[in-house]
Amino acid sequence: MEKIFYPLTQRRLRTDTHIRELTASVKLSHKSFIQPLFVDEAIAEPRPVNGLADVEADTASTVLKTIERSIKGGATKFLLFPVPAEKKESNFNFSFATAVIRSIKKNFGNDVWIASDLCLCSYTTHGHCGILNDDHSKLVNHKTVDVLSTYATQVAVAGADSIAPSDMTDGRITAIRTALDALGYDTVSIMSYSAKFSSQFYGPFRDACHSAPNTNGLKNRKTYQLSPLNSNDAIVSSLRDEKEGADILMVKPAGLYTDIIARLKQQTLKPIAAYHVSGEFAAIEALAEKGLVNREAANLEVWTALTRAGSDIIISYAAKNAKEWIDKMEY
Repeated sequence: MEKIFYPLTQRRLRTDTHIRELTASVKLSHKSFIQPLFVDEAIAEPRPVNGLADVEADTASTVLKTIERSIKGGATKFLLFPVPAEKKESNFNFSFATAVIRSIKKNFGNDVWIASDLCLCSYTTHGHCGILNDDHSKLVNHKTVDVLSTYATQVAVAGADSIAPSDMTDGRITAIRTALDALGYDTVSIMSYSAKFSSQFYGPFRDACHSAPNTNGLKNRKTYQLSPLNSNDAIVSSLRDEKEGADILMVKPAGLYTDIIARLKQQTLKPIAAYHVSGEFAAIEALAEKGLVNREAANLEVWTALTRAGSDIIISYAAKNAKEWIDKMEY
């Protein structure tokens, strides 16, 4: 019987590491990563965050050491989550957040880029992202937007390079942009959580920020965060934020919402940030702890998927490791 030879068509491009590097359609760079930072006013020393290996909530002084270590690893861009000691329902004090930003900028100057998360969930007694009405049955949009605008100007004055509103109230991008411009902070960018879903994957984050909803009224955040069942809402909300002045559009969570990233990429020229959230990250950590995945390789695979879907920026709890892992990754 005559032997049949089957021609190699695609496999020639997989022959060795060199050609796989040359032909890869995704090129990861640590320069595209943002490292979250938790700073808790109520603690005297760093505390581990439940579920997040190698991630701690810092004090105002130890966060400087965390940043210094991150810089040595190649991370220079940070998303700050200040956690105040005092919880209230109104008349919030943002002095802890502004003091931390001033301290970071005093120590590192323009060597770092600081985006300040803008939300009230870690400030409120009830854990919601804004001002509630008297019986706690709903979030009051206009009052929340007014407070967030004030908060935004204070952190901008303190030295924040970017404002990152994560509250999902309507109209807050217009209000924040207007307030910043009126004070001459027109170069401070807005990285909007424009497609933030009501997700089960925020658990470790809420442990870090003490921000889980805990009222007898509004039980969850479904009335202001996006439903996983409504992808159109994510696109409409993101395009609205772009029109109102957002400079960067964020999808959160990211790993389970690559379809949203891909759809949004087709409809905007704005950079898209993908937030690989605490629960998604913790899932990899749990698998790695049991020896079921390689931790580095799993994170690299996720980052590749997010980039392939269309994200330009990745927010990851392992951003501080991105340079080392990317440099030695096997194609």
